[in-house]
Amino acid sequence: MGNIAELAADAWNLTAADGRRVVLGIAGPPGAGKSTLARALVAELERLHGAGAAAYLPLDGFHLSNAQLERLGLTDRKGSAPSFDVWGYAALLRRVVEERERSVYVPDYDRVLHEPVAARHEVPPPTGLVVTEGNYLACDEPGWREARRWLAEVWYLETPDEVRQGRLVERQLADGRDLAGARAWELGNDRPNGELVKSSRVNSDRILASFGLDMTISED
Repeated sequence: MGNIAELAADAWNLTAADGRRVVLGIAGPPGAGKSTLARALVAELERLHGAGAAAYLPLDGFHLSNAQLERLGLTDRKGSAPSFDVWGYAALLRRVVEERERSVYVPDYDRVLHEPVAARHEVPPPTGLVVTEGNYLACDEPGWREARRWLAEVWYLETPDEVRQGRLVERQLADGRDLAGARAWELGNDRPNGELVKSSRVNSDRILASFGLDMTISED
């Protein structure tokens, strides 16, 4: 499978010889470890190539607000594909690829506020590689298909269902649900979302097995 240094080298090889910025996508079902991998890749790339060489862009920043979810009747399906502003995500990916003369600011999702927040991350002008991650990046559906055109490659992170499901229950417990509520949310929301994502696996450029993947950042 390889370690984070090997994956970072492979990711850096995607950068264009003519100086164009490229975006690598990390897809996978909820609880697979996508954000951990993406952040580790960015940290390793910055260690190797200097601060600002790589940047992080999470799809979770494009969660619809709780007010919009309530308006659309999606409160109980938060995290499902329709609960994201996929067109806004695609538009930001286009800016990231095409604009190098100014910083591009990137939203994130705040797990304390349980809301998206603006401009938490930055893609500065010198950045050559942006790592984005999210559940639906490999889905061949309207909106996601348009976002995919801005990604140089999509890597799919595969994690055993029982491991993911345990992580997802723990996440809901940390968010304040009781055990019964956490299990019900995982079963009724996270699990069907995960099944949709797993069906997109075949559209990925590379499959990574999280077990056996060493995400330890190299030491100088």
